[in-house]
Amino acid sequence: MSVLVVGSVAFDSIKTPFGNAPDILGGSASYFSIAAGFFTQVRLVAVVGDDFGDEHIQVFTSKAVDIRGLEKVPGKTFHWAGEYARNMNYRTTLDTQLNVFADFSPKIPSDYSQSEYLFLGNIDPALQWKVLQQVTKPRLVACDTMNYWISGHRSALLHTLKYIDILIINDQETCELAEEESLNLAIPRVLSLGPRILVIKRGEHGVFVVAPGLKFFVPAFPVEEVKDPTGAGDTFAGGFMGYLAGARDHSLEHLKKATVCGSVMASFCVEKFGLMRLLELTFPEITARFKEFQRMTQFQDL
Repeated sequence: MSVLVVGSVAFDSIKTPFGNAPDILGGSASYFSIAAGFFTQVRLVAVVGDDFGDEHIQVFTSKAVDIRGLEKVPGKTFHWAGEYARNMNYRTTLDTQLNVFADFSPKIPSDYSQSEYLFLGNIDPALQWKVLQQVTKPRLVACDTMNYWISGHRSALLHTLKYIDILIINDQETCELAEEESLNLAIPRVLSLGPRILVIKRGEHGVFVVAPGLKFFVPAFPVEEVKDPTGAGDTFAGGFMGYLAGARDHSLEHLKKATVCGSVMASFCVEKFGLMRLLELTFPEITARFKEFQRMTQFQDL
């Protein structure tokens, strides 16, 4: 079973205490696609400029990502530049050039419209709604957003949230969306807006999932050396949704496994700059780290 992702494909210039990586392939949909592709087939919808070369296309095709929905138009591809502090918890955006992404209007290929699994990347909620109108009765829809859309496009976001199943955001965004200072108070408020499953990313502190009959916490895997956190959240989403689409099962137990799969994928992502670690990753490595998660988190009754 395939998962359809709509989001950004970009060039990133990244600086961390471990070095610089100028003009590397990035964007939310890129990280999501490569991560999800380990578990299921992926259909990608995004826009790039005419500076997006064959070597960049090959990154997706080499991982069997269906890119018929990747639109190439005249102009330059979306570019982002950022620098991370020494503790890697804070980053400063140095430059944002939307370029062709500024006029992005998702066009879903006709055979993509039957996709049963859909991930709406971190884009304008009005565009997320436009995608929903082009997809016929998906079984499971997940959505990402950020504080920019929460504060500046709140009405459109609240409308879109009524039609999604899973919301994947961080703890600060959860509180901002709920207009609550306490995360415990924010969670039921966000769930009342439409999503039935809330996945809260907490960076180095792990992931918390809340659904009817489920409260599940997964710690972040203790990576020895974090070289680049860029794309970790999108990689988590790819592993999470990719697993669910591959399993075709949304039971509570599979939601737990999906959360661990997402956390495993994110832990690999941060080990090298950009997509480098994901592109060299093997499925046996994923399985081994999944089992290590199990060993780390199991304990006996009192």
